[in-house]
Amino acid sequence: MLIPNSAERRPDATPVAAADLPALRRRTSAVLIASQILGGLGTATGIALAAVLAKQVSGDEALSGLASTASVVGSAVLAVPLAALMTARGRRAGLVLAYLIGASGAVVTVVAAVAGIFPLLLLGLAGFGAASTANLQARYAAADLAEPAHRARAISNVVWATTIGAVAGPNIAAPAGRSVSGLGVPAEAGPFVWATGVFLIAAAVVQLLLRPDPLLTARALAPEAEQSTEGRSVRAGLAAVAASPRARLALVTVAVAHTAMVSIMSMTPVDLGHHGASIDLIGLVISGHVAGMYAFSPVMGYLSDRLGRFAVIGLAVGLLSCAALLAGTAGGSHGQIAAGLFLLGLGWSAALVSGSALLTDSVPQAARPAAQGLSDLTTSAAAGVGSTVAGLVVATASYAWLNLAAASLLLPLAGLALFTPRPKDTKRP
Repeated sequence: MLIPNSAERRPDATPVAAADLPALRRRTSAVLIASQILGGLGTATGIALAAVLAKQVSGDEALSGLASTASVVGSAVLAVPLAALMTARGRRAGLVLAYLIGASGAVVTVVAAVAGIFPLLLLGLAGFGAASTANLQARYAAADLAEPAHRARAISNVVWATTIGAVAGPNIAAPAGRSVSGLGVPAEAGPFVWATGVFLIAAAVVQLLLRPDPLLTARALAPEAEQSTEGRSVRAGLAAVAASPRARLALVTVAVAHTAMVSIMSMTPVDLGHHGASIDLIGLVISGHVAGMYAFSPVMGYLSDRLGRFAVIGLAVGLLSCAALLAGTAGGSHGQIAAGLFLLGLGWSAALVSGSALLTDSVPQAARPAAQGLSDLTTSAAAGVGSTVAGLVVATASYAWLNLAAASLLLPLAGLALFTPRPKDTKRP
């Protein structure tokens, strides 16, 4: 029997037999993991040399940092419109468009590199940032059909898949650069040529295989009272977050953790360089950090489902605080900074998985895509500000003061978590 029968008459609903749900969940997860690997690969390949390309095109090292800023701004600006599209037409439409915009941005970046036009390069990098938005939104698509008791694990499996692309991407940047040497394209722009193709493949995978759409299917399976089209607007999503203390905690958790992580991580290579670390050692430290971010996300998903979202948010605060303490007091000790950066990645992972699951738990089904888009907008915008301020703090004070400032962000988060009411149903995470 198809459930619910009334949903079959809705034009945006996809009825599914109850017996088919487990297989559909596995299929949806597999498709999202595949697209996440591709999206992470394309993003990491391009970003690996983005700052170098910006310096080459602009002729000014001081402007090289704008490459990362442009990508973050593009991701933030597109978060809400893409969430609105998903609200109206489902996850597939939004993810496909995001990857296509990312591919278009990569093409514009290559054109700007060939022509030597710096403003055009920043515009291309902003469009390139749309692929990051797709990667972020994919974790929510994994949660659409997941059972509440397994929702965090569904999210964490998709986050884990980013490990493959994030690790492999920088390693293929050099071959990508050499591959365009005879085409009149600067070697530093080669990764963006490859990223264009990777994003197009990711878009094709989602368009062809993410069927039925997980969000539309979830709506079809929702209780009758939740199937109204009312409450699906972006404004309704904002209202849903504002009305739910747990949703507000979830949003703040992800935004604060991401800001602290980006701020410390972005300036760690600079500090290591000041203390005589080689490029290879810096790369090893950052690789350990990335492993902490993604490789252990299934553990965080299991803990979030088993112990509860609030417990893992507390774990995230503890890990991030320890990370800032270790890195901030390292005094040039490469091993201590490496340990701090690894814990920084673990804390970020705990916050992202538990916060994303708590946000999905805490708002009505109809308002989820808009609320999730708001979360990604807030997270990207806060990280953009954090990375900019981080450079100023290190330039005017020190790396130790940066870690202290990042740790201070965790205090209001901890207070908010302590005073946010837990779910009344103790059986739920």
